[in-house]
Amino acid sequence: MPRDVVQLDNVTPQVPLSPAVRAGDFIFVSGQVSMDLETWTFIDGTIEEQTRRTLENIEKILAAAGASRQDIVKVNAYLADMSLFPRFNEAYKEFWPDTYPARTTVGALLSRVLVEIEAVAYVGPRTGQS
Repeated sequence: MPRDVVQLDNVTPQVPLSPAVRAGDFIFVSGQVSMDLETWTFIDGTIEEQTRRTLENIEKILAAAGASRQDIVKVNAYLADMSLFPRFNEAYKEFWPDTYPARTTVGALLSRVLVEIEAVAYVGPRTGQS
């Protein structure tokens, strides 16, 4: 199966990862946090602000692959503290007003990062492929 790395213009990750990889009809987005993708600097904030910024980063990466948040079928979310779960949910549901992707949420982070999110998108066959 062919695999293509998804890159963002003017963005060089500071760690050994690809922002996303397209494998067949799926796009696997690496875990994202609340950061400025161009300067690779962390942007602090509330759980709501960090959740929004993180999901916006996922949207930018998917757009570079020709996809959108509507193509996301699975999300894994990691929270610093499960007591943040209700507030995380409120910000998260702003991105999907009706149909949500499948999701797993766990409490597992140990830093000032309050949330990390990874996603899998299904985009169907590439044009011209059989």
